[in-house]
Amino acid sequence: MTSLRVWNSVAAVIHFSQAVVMLLILGGSNFGLSFTRLEFDTQAETLTPVSEFLDVNFEFGLLVVLFLFLSALAHTTIATVLYGRYKNHLANGMNPYRWYEYSISASVMIIVIAALSGIADIGVLFSLFVLTALMNLFGLLMEEQNDVLSDNPLRRRDWRPFAYGCIAGIVPWIVIMVTTGATYLEYPDEFPLFVIGATGVTFFFFNTFAANMYLQYKKIGPWREYLFGERVYIALSLVAKSALAWWVYWGVQNAPIVPG
Repeated sequence: MTSLRVWNSVAAVIHFSQAVVMLLILGGSNFGLSFTRLEFDTQAETLTPVSEFLDVNFEFGLLVVLFLFLSALAHTTIATVLYGRYKNHLANGMNPYRWYEYSISASVMIIVIAALSGIADIGVLFSLFVLTALMNLFGLLMEEQNDVLSDNPLRRRDWRPFAYGCIAGIVPWIVIMVTTGATYLEYPDEFPLFVIGATGVTFFFFNTFAANMYLQYKKIGPWREYLFGERVYIALSLVAKSALAWWVYWGVQNAPIVPG
């Protein structure tokens, strides 16, 4: 338990330091937001969906800074004012604060990847945000409905929250990969390859969180100890967010995205 306080403190410092550095060196790369509406086609005499860009752009760098700051705030709170409750939750085989933070920070991360892939429709982006948030809240439900500390062979695990979370979590990636793949096939020479790299790296790390939970509940190897899985969550969160942050920063500096 004491070592986990140190783990959270270190993670908070690293997240915060990266966010500050990135805020200071941001070069600025915006992306336009659009919405879809129906427009009457006089020639075809029918309503046709069209995309229209809003007079609002958002900056990739600020979104990256946002999920780094969110993680820093969560780890700082856990290591200080919520530390007592955090210990009590871990003693019962759960950490709700982890899932609350992921439901926001991971959702912001998916918006960054979706926007990089060329998805600008505000309705689609909002849907991807909500689906990713639900994926993480299903993780919370998994911990609340199952006693991971129990070794009773007669007590069956309820894997439905895990399965529902996987379904909610895979949909945004299908949308992103279809968009990325279609654009790359159409414009292989113009499409920025760093987007494919950022998508692949983030997709890999997203799946490692699910694998960590699976290993915890199957009690495989060192995952028999719940606190080992907690350390893995902290490490994965730090590595995944840091990798995406600097990958996106490097990419938009060398292959800036043109606003809509």
